[in-house]
Amino acid sequence: MTGSDIAARFAFGLELVKEAGDFALDYFNRREQLTIRNKGLQDVVSEADLNTELLIKRRLAERFAEDGFLGEETGVTELAPGQGVWVVDPIDGTQPFVSGMASWCVSMAFLVGDELKFGMVYAPVRGELFSGGIGFPATLNGKPIAGHAGTTLGDGICGTGYSTRIPVDTFLPMLERFLRQGGMFYRDGSGALMLCDVACGRLLGYVESHINSWDCLGAIAVIKAAGLQTSDFLADDGLHKGNRLVAGNANVFPMLDALWR
Repeated sequence: MTGSDIAARFAFGLELVKEAGDFALDYFNRREQLTIRNKGLQDVVSEADLNTELLIKRRLAERFAEDGFLGEETGVTELAPGQGVWVVDPIDGTQPFVSGMASWCVSMAFLVGDELKFGMVYAPVRGELFSGGIGFPATLNGKPIAGHAGTTLGDGICGTGYSTRIPVDTFLPMLERFLRQGGMFYRDGSGALMLCDVACGRLLGYVESHINSWDCLGAIAVIKAAGLQTSDFLADDGLHKGNRLVAGNANVFPMLDALWR
């Protein structure tokens, strides 16, 4: 795939993520009418999630039929080695979404093989569009962003995700070590948005014991474009199985990564 092929997809992705976000926002503004069901403990889904993903999937199939697709709600298409694939979360932060909170977004990423090319995250209620990737600068609403300059865990606040897929007894020791080193945690219900807050310096870093690819790859692309570090999320088939995730600047990343040792 050539550079111009990637650039065409990036430009289309920016348009599509905003279209999908505005589509989801219409549901948000009449959320009392939504049909909502539980997928698991603290895990809900609504018709807004499914229909937003179907919109994205349809638009991509019309424009780039040769690309693969992996979405939270509709699953994965058959993928060939080295094929380009879009990874999509139509509404990251469904619990905040159905609760009337602003901390939800549409997240999209594009990979070729094992290389994350770019990503974009759009939070319609906040009016914020993050994007970035290889050859694409990290931006918020088109303006350059940079990470936090902190050098210790006490220099800022870190986003902390938690998944019920991980036993509480596995999560709490990490959290205790983090607090004892002067850290302070923050959680808003959307891993993608917390990671974007790392990319633009609002948060010092991020840690999560397990997160799915659709929840984070769009934001990881922005973080890397901003010159920050993340753990190797795609290792051990993270694309399909999810993985642990750590993110931060060159000073803080090793401290956060060591919390799991």
